[in-house]
Amino acid sequence: MTTTTPAPAPSPAVPLPARPTLAERLRVPAAFVSGAVLLLGLAPAVLSDFRLNLLAKYLCYAIVAVGVSLAWGRGGLMVLGQGVFFGLGGYAMAMHLKLTDAAATGATLPDFMQLYGTGDTLPWWWKPFADPAFALAMTVLLPMAVAALLGFFVLRRRVKGAYFAILSQALAAALSIWLIGQQATTGGTNGLTDIQGFFGYSLDDPVNQRMVYFVIAAVLLLLMAGARQLFVSRFGELLVAARDSEERVRFLGYDPANVKLVAYVLAAGTAGLAGALFVPAVGIISPALIGIVPSIGFVIGAAVGGRASLVGAVLGAIAVAWTQSTLSDAFPAAWTYLQGLLFVVAVGFLPGGLASLGAVLRKRRTVASAPASALGTATVAPTTGEKA
Repeated sequence: MTTTTPAPAPSPAVPLPARPTLAERLRVPAAFVSGAVLLLGLAPAVLSDFRLNLLAKYLCYAIVAVGVSLAWGRGGLMVLGQGVFFGLGGYAMAMHLKLTDAAATGATLPDFMQLYGTGDTLPWWWKPFADPAFALAMTVLLPMAVAALLGFFVLRRRVKGAYFAILSQALAAALSIWLIGQQATTGGTNGLTDIQGFFGYSLDDPVNQRMVYFVIAAVLLLLMAGARQLFVSRFGELLVAARDSEERVRFLGYDPANVKLVAYVLAAGTAGLAGALFVPAVGIISPALIGIVPSIGFVIGAAVGGRASLVGAVLGAIAVAWTQSTLSDAFPAAWTYLQGLLFVVAVGFLPGGLASLGAVLRKRRTVASAPASALGTATVAPTTGEKA
């Protein structure tokens, strides 16, 4: 006698995710093209040389915001020490440009070393920066190396939240104090100033200043495109998972400390590159630009615009920098308090920044209309108490 095994019940069909429409697929490329047209076409056409130089300065802050959005918005790391990496990249670039300016005049030492009487010998750690390739590499690799070293010892011990922020601030303060104390080799409080050239081009020429602006704008656009791809990649999803639930990530076989360390190092590299581009745009780098207050300013810009949104963080950084330039002249003593108020309001009342304002308003409208619609569509059975 033979028996037949009943066929297994068919499993319920799992609906496939809806394919994105053509408009949804073209939204990101269209936004990128619009940004390129705005920065590379419209802004140079309508802005004066002075305003364009200011915009170049703001775009450097926006480059820092790209890294802040990655490390803080996606990874949950409160990076309050980005001024350190911004300063390392800026000083690496400024050291090379000062040596180039000195060589153009036939001098062996930068002008400030001659003024402060440090002797006739260039410090040994200055000498490698005479090579342009080495200097360019150090603008990115040096901040990343410092971030890797700090992050390895801090993140491995599962230091996060406010403690990580305090350590970042302490590092920014330590670097600023050290630079001020080394007046003979770093320019002290004044920093490295009066930079005349940029890889053979005179920065006194408005045409060359526009060239610097185009370089900064192009770098920002490329970094945003790269960061966007990183956000939607597997690493970006893993970074968000490590932010929200470290134990689950560890259960899946990944080390959340390593995931966050990569984001922290990449954010440091973008800040160093921003500092390097800031030098030819402004012509100066000093401890006042890399201490605790500037580090907080970098985070405030991303928080106001929306740290989880790449575009929001960039626009927030530009808006906050413009507001600072506008209001600090009129209210120099009150700007610091206004800056702190912006941070408190953004973090306490609108954690997603201005980029999330539309979603918050839509959610409130949905919640407000939910009771009326529920009463109109749901009925209750009198005997069982279950919805019919």
